[in-house]
Amino acid sequence: MPPSSPAKSSRATRPGASPAFHIPASAVEAPRPAPGLYLVATPIGNLADITLRALATLAGADYVLCEDTRVTAKLVDRYQISTTLKPYHDHNAAKVRPRILDELSKGAAIALVSDAGTPLVSDPGWKLVREARSAGIAVTVIPGASAVLAAVTMSGLPTDRFMFCGFLPPRSAARHTDLKQLVAIPATLVFYETAPRIAATLADIAAVLGERPTVVAREITKLHEEVLSGTPTELAAAIAARGGLKGELCLLVAPPETAPQPRDATAIDAALRAALADSPASQAAAAVARRFGLPRQDVYRRAVALQRGDEPDQADHS
Repeated sequence: MPPSSPAKSSRATRPGASPAFHIPASAVEAPRPAPGLYLVATPIGNLADITLRALATLAGADYVLCEDTRVTAKLVDRYQISTTLKPYHDHNAAKVRPRILDELSKGAAIALVSDAGTPLVSDPGWKLVREARSAGIAVTVIPGASAVLAAVTMSGLPTDRFMFCGFLPPRSAARHTDLKQLVAIPATLVFYETAPRIAATLADIAAVLGERPTVVAREITKLHEEVLSGTPTELAAAIAARGGLKGELCLLVAPPETAPQPRDATAIDAALRAALADSPASQAAAAVARRFGLPRQDVYRRAVALQRGDEPDQADHS
């Protein structure tokens, strides 16, 4: 009889034993990496979400560039890594980047991390990468946690195509301008947003993108992780009812229900008239805006004009 695999044999001889996994030792040697710049993904909340390769790189590098050394210190202290931490952020990047590039050109092995997740995603560092590559310096990615990917996969929204849009502007008028550029994008939209602004942003999304399926993912991988789903208006009401939200947020909006149609004023007006026969102006405008990939406010204004008997206006649909 052929011998059983080690895993099966071990489990068979220890009935009722707790599941376990093993690492070679509690202290693992970390050789110095080859010269170059290393972009190291770090946990977005749970400090256990770190790869062995990331730990080895952080431990073996000459030093680690950090968005905030106090934040990264919590991670390296957890894993007893003694590598020197140095700040690299928007306020000092232009000043310290030449020195970093000079050290890299002389053979240094330097790691770059952000406060959480994958570096350069809404975080400083892309100019350093660009200039390092231009200088022929090796740039290596150590992949790992990413709030964007985690939010997309847990949202329940379409994942075959998505677009990361970063942070929207803090003021409503500027948010409207940015959102209008995204109306017809046939992909799930992913934003970072702050808790104090989430209600206002949801209101602007409802006004510009319409009542699409929307998700707010909060505190991903942390103790109070939560995913809220609904339309922007429903989510805003639910958040208001509980007195607001706290923590780090990802905001996701589903793509338009159908592929955007040609913006022909006659076709849009015909669709509006048909919708107005059965629905009030606000509902008719929302439905037509989704169909044609247009800002809801613009379509609503046209719906009201049609109810007044105004003639078609090409400018309303441009």
